[in-house]
Amino acid sequence: MEKVIYILILIILENSNFYSNINTIYSPTSYDFIVNKNNKLTNDYIPNDLELLDLEYSLKDKYLRKEAKKAFIKMASQAKIDGFNIIAVSTYRSYEYQERLYNNYVLDKGFYYADMCSARAGHSEHQTGLAVDIADISLDYDNFEKTKEFDWMRNNAHKYGFILRYPMGKFHITGFKYEPWHYRYVGIETSTYIYENSITLEEYEVKKNKGIV
Repeated sequence: MEKVIYILILIILENSNFYSNINTIYSPTSYDFIVNKNNKLTNDYIPNDLELLDLEYSLKDKYLRKEAKKAFIKMASQAKIDGFNIIAVSTYRSYEYQERLYNNYVLDKGFYYADMCSARAGHSEHQTGLAVDIADISLDYDNFEKTKEFDWMRNNAHKYGFILRYPMGKFHITGFKYEPWHYRYVGIETSTYIYENSITLEEYEVKKNKGIV
């Protein structure tokens, strides 16, 4: 089954418009702006309100933008009250960090695999300071989907302004394979709409541009 999915993804990559007609984002102001394979940040973009996350809910030296940090701590605190451990294992990444990460994927697995699993520098949500990869106490985000923490996040993340950024079956829209550990802060109003309508941030943007939301 995994082989079939991989082949389908390769077909989509070969026939897509990903990484073409790229729009450059210079000074993002909203929390729901899109960074993906067709929208990139400049190589010198660094959010001016990054704040260090508490070690109680993250690994060492993890930063989020102020509003996202506040929301994440509120969410992780409630999860702990409910008996779950929500831990941030990857948050803000610089352009240079993402460049190294992507290039390592290319060297190890080739361009197609890299484009399926990793963003090119400038195209990574992690550079926004609004994205967070989450794990449970095992700190193994690759197996996060199998945990009770994932079930809690799936049902509650939107209440704190976060969305599951790369849902299953949406590769042709988001450009990235299913990542049950990757969440993005967009604000409660937007996250609730996306959750209730089972859509992606890209689909929400289309609706917003049409005046539907």
